Amino acid sequence: MRDSIEGDEPIPQQTLEGRHVLMAFIAFFGLIFAVNGYFLFSALSTHTGVVAVEPYRKGLAYNDRITASDHQIAQGWTDGVSREPDGALIVKITDARGTPIEGLAIAGVVGRPVSARTDVALTFTENSRGHYRAEAPPLQPGTWLIAFEARRNASDKEPEYRARRRLWLER
Repeated sequence: MRDSIEGDEPIPQQTLEGRHVLMAFIAFFGLIFAVNGYFLFSALSTHTGVVAVEPYRKGLAYNDRITASDHQIAQGWTDGVSREPDGALIVKITDARGTPIEGLAIAGVVGRPVSARTDVALTFTENSRGHYRAEAPPLQPGTWLIAFEARRNASDKEPEYRARRRLWLER
C-alpha cells in the first residue's frame, strides 16, 4: 500500500500510545470525580436530612402526643397569629365560645419552614385579654413558620395548647 500519491507528502500514521490512554483515563475519571463532588456539595449544603430532633425519643412518646392532641381538640381552643406594623407577633387564643383565654405563659419559635438556621426564640407577654405579644427580629419577605406552646403556668411540663402556623410576608 502506498503512503502517498505521486508528488504529495507522505501521510503521517497516527498511533495510539500509552500516554494517550493515560490522559483519556485521567480526563474521564477527573470528570466523574468533579461531577460527584458537585453533587455531594449540593446535597450537604442544602438540606441536613434531619427531619426531627431525637426521633427515637419522640417515637416512644407518640401515644402520649396523640392523647394530648385529642385533649387540645376537645377543649375547643382556637388561635390566630398576626404581625403588627412594628414587626411584633401577636397570638390570640380563645375558647370554644370565643372568650379570650387569659393568664397563659406562651413561648415559641419563628423561622423558615425549610431550615432551623434562622430560628429565633420568642417569649410572649399578655398585653390585653387573650392577646399575647412577642418582639420579633426583622423578617424578610416569604414564608415563615411560627410554633408556640401555651401553658397555664410557666413551670408546667406539658403545654395546654400548642400550634404551628405559617405566616406569609409580602415585599
